[in-house]
Amino acid sequence: MAVRAEARPVEVVAASRPRDGFRSVVGVVGSLVPALLVLIVLTLLQQAAPAIKQFGLKFLIDTDWNPVTDTFGALPAIFGTVATAFLSLALALPVGVAVAVILAEPGHTRIRGIVGTGIELLAAIPSVVYGIWALYVLAPWSYVHLEVPISEHVTFIGWLAAPATRSLFNAALVLAVMVLPTLTAISRDVIKAVPRGMKENAVALGATWWETTRRVILPSARAGIFGATILALGRALGETIAVTMVIGNAYVIPHSIFQPAYTLASVIANEFTEATGTIYPAALIELGLVLILVTLIVNVIALLLVHSTSREARLTA
Repeated sequence: MAVRAEARPVEVVAASRPRDGFRSVVGVVGSLVPALLVLIVLTLLQQAAPAIKQFGLKFLIDTDWNPVTDTFGALPAIFGTVATAFLSLALALPVGVAVAVILAEPGHTRIRGIVGTGIELLAAIPSVVYGIWALYVLAPWSYVHLEVPISEHVTFIGWLAAPATRSLFNAALVLAVMVLPTLTAISRDVIKAVPRGMKENAVALGATWWETTRRVILPSARAGIFGATILALGRALGETIAVTMVIGNAYVIPHSIFQPAYTLASVIANEFTEATGTIYPAALIELGLVLILVTLIVNVIALLLVHSTSREARLTA
């Protein structure tokens, strides 16, 4: 018995060493991510220094973009980026959550398998393919069947007027399709993680399937769905090629969602190869800094919402 008692601490020490080593390796690797982000920001700051010195904070609120006179402002591109991202989420979120609820329900295994596989395969399609499809199929269909009828029947709403084939609305449509796999897959896993006992208790109390979903499942999975929305929002904010092909690339703040617009990523992709001189390339690089800033602000706000939602869920539980 004495030998066994002495062997136990040795085993614990021997088992803890690889565990501590693994923690150290994971900690070092995890710290590389914020370090890489800081390195990227510092590099962009260095390259964008001429534009930052010349324009200052006015760069964020000016609306002119004229390489001939070296006059640059980021406000139209900021507006286009945020508007397309949030409009795409408004379109994709109800569909994504509804499909996730259906995929998480038991029964109809074959149908759920086909639909789930199809949704996940959407994530494997390259952005340029989405852009070609949106340019030749989605945008013309949207113009004829959505934009023109809506603008004709609700003429009193100014931001639904003046339809165009390439517009902010079409960019939001293709973004909604692109973020749908992320939104659906994560929401499905979160909904499936809701304890089965909660569902069974609600059904035992006489709740219908719709009441159980609306009052039990979705509130319990609310924090996870918010997390999925954050990831989808990050994809929408940074998307370039598909948006560039259908948004119209007009450097203005549109008065209607059916008019052409521009995004930060699209401006950089379209004009970086032809940028000459000192100020012009620096202004484009500063747009990259602004894009990182916009993404950071939106994600911080979203994370605060997730935190408050999780805290409310714990309190109510």
